[in-house]
Amino acid sequence: QVQLVESGGGLVQTGGSLRLSCAASGSIRSIFSRNVMAWYRQAPGKQRELVAYITSTGNTNNVDSVKGRFTTSRDNAKNKLYLQMNSLRPEDTGVYYCQCPGFWGQGTQVTVSS
Repeated sequence: QVQLVESGGGLVQTGGSLRLSCAASGSIRSIFSRNVMAWYRQAPGKQRELVAYITSTGNTNNVDSVKGRFTTSRDNAKNKLYLQMNSLRPEDTGVYYCQCPGFWGQGTQVTVSS
């Protein structure tokens, strides 16, 4: 069974930090290290949007709204993807998903209170 499982979400105050993790299992494990991995989020009433991605070699790119605050990393040996989120803002609230081409996790809720 193919799975991407996110964890680490929660409720945090403005300015706080969270670290999200995404664990790959099943057949994704065989392709994880060779693929670009991405984090998306979906705020209430809005479309899902790309937050950040990381290539197989570790090059990263973030959308402008999170640059300087969010950091993506990966551990290919453990088949894990991470998103370190600092200086969180209420507008960062949403469900965060990890993505491997063709596959999505179930998401983890991040709520930032003002």
